Amino acid sequence: MLPGLCLLLALSAQTSSPPLTVSAAVSLTEALEEAAAAFHAGGGTAVVFNFGASNVLARQIVNGAPVDVFISADQAQMDVVARAGLIVPGSRVEVTANTLVLVVDAHSPIKTIDDLGGADVRRIAIGDPAAVPAGVYARTYLEDIGMWTRLEPKLVPTTNVRAALTAVENGSAGAAFVYATDARIAPALRVAATIAGPRAPRIVYPGCILKTTRQAAAAAKFVQFLTSPVAAAIFARHGFAPPAAR
Repeated sequence: MLPGLCLLLALSAQTSSPPLTVSAAVSLTEALEEAAAAFHAGGGTAVVFNFGASNVLARQIVNGAPVDVFISADQAQMDVVARAGLIVPGSRVEVTANTLVLVVDAHSPIKTIDDLGGADVRRIAIGDPAAVPAGVYARTYLEDIGMWTRLEPKLVPTTNVRAALTAVENGSAGAAFVYATDARIAPALRVAATIAGPRAPRIVYPGCILKTTRQAAAAAKFVQFLTSPVAAAIFARHGFAPPAAR
């Protein structure tokens, strides 16, 4: 067979492979898109994403959504999928980590979380604290420091963390609890407080291969890539941290 024809057939085989379907926490959008591009450029399978709130994605997967890989913003939603018996044994890994922050408009007088109790802020956006990981993390922290009851009347639950960010950007809320990486994509906003110290929640994104995948080998390579130094550098550029650091 002619060398040129061999190359053509090889390229045809590569392009005919269906892409991996990855359901991932919306806060990972920019970082994962860059990571997937690097993975594909290095010879890996193309990836298509379904970004959203982790609780919604977990429910979709449990209800039969055709997904190859799941990356959640917390362990609780990954546990939902695990209890349904849908995770390939041994494939669950910690991909990256994040930090919770309080964002406000650049001209807001708010400087600390304590300031949220004053009259300057009437509405505080937060991912639904009953389900959305960012909201769950924020509620846990606020309960721990004794401010949940005081602030609860001002809280406006949103469908995901990016919606909470948007609420401050469009002026419908005076402040929001979001991830540090979300704040980086909103230059018009200011980080009023970073949730750090011993009481700060450990925010880690677990990933796994799902038993429903029809591309187990490709899915395994992608998950492995996400824990590689190349992917770690991409996550770092977007403000994420190694899981061990959280």
